Amino acid sequence: MEAIETKVTLEHLSALIEGAEMQCAVFWEKELVVSYKLPNGFTVLGRAGVVDPKNFVFEIGRDVAKKDAINQLWQLEGYLLQERLFRKNQQDNSD
Repeated sequence: MEAIETKVTLEHLSALIEGAEMQCAVFWEKELVVSYKLPNGFTVLGRAGVVDPKNFVFEIGRDVAKKDAINQLWQLEGYLLQERLFRKNQQDNSD
């Protein structure tokens, strides 16, 4: 029986984001929204913004939006891992 990893790692999440297609949109000269299409087709959004448009720097916003998307992936990947472990446990107990 194949062993299942029991933790989600930043390296795994970063690899998901790095392997994603990315589209960016700037709104009102002060907010950046980045859509990441993950390798499996699921999408996650990262957002970043400033109060004063004079302070908006696209590169910084892109980094902040990436961190926001990774934060969302912690929950999603955690749920997925919990489900895999649950199903494996059920299968092991039924054998």
